[in-house]
Amino acid sequence: MNYTSFNKNEEFFVDMQRCIGCKACEMACAECETNGQETLIHVNYVDRASTIQTTVQVCMHCDDPVCANVCPADAISKDENGIVHTANTERCIGCSNCVMACPFGVPKKEESYDLMMKCTMCYDRTSIGKKPMCATVCPSGALFFGTRTEIEEMRPNSTPVNTFIFGKEIVNTKVNIMMPKGSTELIIY
Repeated sequence: MNYTSFNKNEEFFVDMQRCIGCKACEMACAECETNGQETLIHVNYVDRASTIQTTVQVCMHCDDPVCANVCPADAISKDENGIVHTANTERCIGCSNCVMACPFGVPKKEESYDLMMKCTMCYDRTSIGKKPMCATVCPSGALFFGTRTEIEEMRPNSTPVNTFIFGKEIVNTKVNIMMPKGSTELIIY
């Protein structure tokens, strides 16, 4: 029997150009009861010496999560909804393989817990039909959780992209980055 009501039509969209660096997403994430009051989303400055531009960093929930693939303790799992979960506390050995392997630099080892922690797309909320905390508080719309039709209406000059190319590696993700209209992939050098 399925006890969740995860809406498979809703997706997570990140529009980096809209991030204003307010850190409301970090505060909302830290208030979540399931992650020990630690923020699992991060706002970063692009080049603090020359600009105030910020970006928001969330787990991309890769289709083939390298963080889980390199875990020797099999502590990281991906569920049937495509959510890559934070490390299982009973299995994680704190080796940081996942931290080093993630092409997006998302997992963080929390030394005080000796555990890898990362965004789970607020699984406690999304599994019962609610939106992730960060997306509900973002005042600029840099973070949005909804349908592809909704985001296309809101951002007619942008296209959601979830294919990333790192050298010869192609990484497909559950989370989308908003790119200029017509884009199909993001090449990272």
